[in-house]
Amino acid sequence: MFNKGDKVTVLDDAIDGVVLSVKGDKVTIETTDGFDLTFEAKELIKIGGNDLNFNIGPNLSQIIKEKEIPKPRSFVKEKKPKHEAGVPEFDLHIEKLVKSFRGMNNYDILTLQTETAQRHIEFAIKNRIPKIVFIHGVGEGVLKSELDFLLGRYDNIAFQDANYQKYGLGATEVYIKQNK
Repeated sequence: MFNKGDKVTVLDDAIDGVVLSVKGDKVTIETTDGFDLTFEAKELIKIGGNDLNFNIGPNLSQIIKEKEIPKPRSFVKEKKPKHEAGVPEFDLHIEKLVKSFRGMNNYDILTLQTETAQRHIEFAIKNRIPKIVFIHGVGEGVLKSELDFLLGRYDNIAFQDANYQKYGLGATEVYIKQNK
């Protein structure tokens, strides 16, 4: 059904790529971001080309449209008093920090993320910003533990998990104690 070099898309995810190898019903693809991922054949759709044996039925266009329509978020928006200014949020996900992270290893990525967090902390202290939020995601918890270590080195900083309704488990609130 799939051959090396076929362009494919993943049914339940926004991932496109090119087939690298096929072993039984396991298909390994290289994504457009350069990652090698393995899927079952039933999770993939061939895009482009004219394969006469390919028959998913009339739902193909509907499936592709569903992938393109962003799903509305299901969290409740937090109401703030009108006098309260917005709290600065800094997303530390690597794709938000650099245009392309291809060629960077995990150490380089983590170093860039922690240095970015440190710059934002120093800026907030210098400019007397009382509270900031770092969005680090859930993942395996490596970035969160590095961030906790970094924040623990400051005497004038307290931190905790951010609002669960707004961020889930993937953010940390940082409170900067101001000296008078």
